[in-house]
Amino acid sequence: MKRILLTGCGGQIGAELFASLASTGRVIACDRQALDLTDRSAIVMKIRELRPDIIVNAAAYTAVDRAESETAIAHAVNAEAPATMAEEAAKLGALLVHYSTDYVFDGAKSVPYDEDDAPNPLNVYGRSKLAGEQAIRASGAAHLIFRTSWVYGARGGNFLLTMLKLAQRAELKIVNDQFGAPTWSRDVANATAAVLGKWNDSGELSGIFHLCAGGSTTWFDYAAEIFALTLQGKPQPRLLPVSTRDYAAAALRPRNSRLNCARVRKTFDVELPHWNDSLRRCIDVIGAA
Repeated sequence: MKRILLTGCGGQIGAELFASLASTGRVIACDRQALDLTDRSAIVMKIRELRPDIIVNAAAYTAVDRAESETAIAHAVNAEAPATMAEEAAKLGALLVHYSTDYVFDGAKSVPYDEDDAPNPLNVYGRSKLAGEQAIRASGAAHLIFRTSWVYGARGGNFLLTMLKLAQRAELKIVNDQFGAPTWSRDVANATAAVLGKWNDSGELSGIFHLCAGGSTTWFDYAAEIFALTLQGKPQPRLLPVSTRDYAAAALRPRNSRLNCARVRKTFDVELPHWNDSLRRCIDVIGAA
């Protein structure tokens, strides 16, 4: 069986990957306590010790607003750590799987973004993630970079869990002019496992692939659907639509975060469900926990 080094196993995608990758190989999982991604020497030592066939980097600095004031740590985790992993993967002949974001784009395009569209991130987080992508591509390592969007799950910090915590509020102001696809972390993990099951060890299919849920919505309509599914017959917060301009946030965000996922569908025959269907399933999982 292939040996898989999984970083970020305590995160939204990483926790799901630990289960999804079990059929792909022997998973050696590291959380932030086991592997400090701001320590280059620790990364190098871990990879050289384990000599994995596949490195799956699900770790990331994802605090978008805080990154504006914590530029160094965001860059260390999102850019320098993936660069180090890619260098070591290239030496071993290993595959590096990495996750990136819709925030590498500025949102000015009126239709979904393709993988080959020119990035132009608006914030520190997006710039750090783009730098990580660029380092991986320049390393010569076999790689799969999955750009996803609006990730949520049953754990961690995400929009779904935030809305559930705020469900008792009388009213909530929600941005209604940003568009994207809420994507369940479990779907991303299962799709990753499916792709790895079809991966050609020659590395000829290396590249960037957009991987997010089908359909699109706004944060406002996303919130409305969350409450419709979870507060049936109960009082719901009054939702007040606000524009991006009027919503106070430290980091700028793209208004259009829609991603065209045709490439991953055509290459690997992998397609994620519609965002609304996955949201229902995730809420059922949370309710059953």
